[in-house]
Amino acid sequence: MKKVLITGSTDGIGRQTAFVLAWKGYHVIIHGRNEEKVDETIRTIRDTSDNPDIEGVVGDFSSLKDVQELSEACSRRLGHLDRLINNAGIFQSRFERSADGYEMTFAVNHLAHFLLTRGLLPLLRKAGEARIIVVSSMAHASAIDFDNLQAEHSFDGYEAYSVSKLCNILFTYKLARDLKQAGITVNCLHPGVINTKLLRKGWGSIGASVKEGAKTSVYLTDSPQAAGITGRYFVNSRPTRSAPVSYDISIQERLWQISERLCEG
Repeated sequence: MKKVLITGSTDGIGRQTAFVLAWKGYHVIIHGRNEEKVDETIRTIRDTSDNPDIEGVVGDFSSLKDVQELSEACSRRLGHLDRLINNAGIFQSRFERSADGYEMTFAVNHLAHFLLTRGLLPLLRKAGEARIIVVSSMAHASAIDFDNLQAEHSFDGYEAYSVSKLCNILFTYKLARDLKQAGITVNCLHPGVINTKLLRKGWGSIGASVKEGAKTSVYLTDSPQAAGITGRYFVNSRPTRSAPVSYDISIQERLWQISERLCEG
C-alpha cells in the first residue's frame, strides 16, 4: 500500500485530494495545524472511504521548529513515504511575521515546504518510485526581487502570494534536477481557480469546486502516465510552461541558498 502525506489536508483542495486517494486505497497521512480538525478529517475519510489506513500529523507551518518536529515524527512513524504533496498555502492581506520572524506568506508557502521536503527525503528514498508534488498557482510571479523577498521595503498581499508561488516552482525545478539520479520525481501544478478559503480571502467567492481542484494533484500522485516525468509544471493534468523567470537556474540556486540559510536560523 502506497503512503502519501498531504500538507494542509483538513480543508479545501488538500482535503478533497485526501478523500480521492483514500478511495483509491492509499495509506493517507493527513496534516493540519489544528489537532481537532485533523482528527475530524481522519474520522470522516475513514467512514466514507471504508479505508482504515488514515492517520494524521499536526504541525504549524508558521514555525520552522514545528516543521522540523513534524519531519522527525514522520521519520519515526513511517518506514517509507511514496508520495509527498506540498499543498498547504495561505494568503495574507496584512503584513505579519512568522514565529521565526519571517514574512508569513513566504514562510508558510515556501520555507516550511522547503524544510519539510528535505527532512523527508530519506523516507522518500526508501520508496520504490517516489513522487513529490508541489501545489503552485497560475498567479505565480513573473519576476522576483531578492531585496524585497520578505517585504523588507514594501508589502502587498497579492505580490507576496504571487512570489511565494513562484518560489514553489523554482524549488521544484531545482529539486527535480538534484533528485533525477535518485529516481524521485518532482513536479508542480496549478490546480485551477478553485472556490477555497484561500481564494475567497484574496479574490472573493469565485471559482470551480474542490473536486476540480484536486484532479491534477491526484493525476500526478497516482497516474501511471506521470511516472518518470520530472521538473514540469502542470495545468489540467498536462505539462505546460511556467513563467520564463522560473527556468533561470541562477535564480533557482540563489533562492535555494537563501532558503537554506533562513531554515538554519
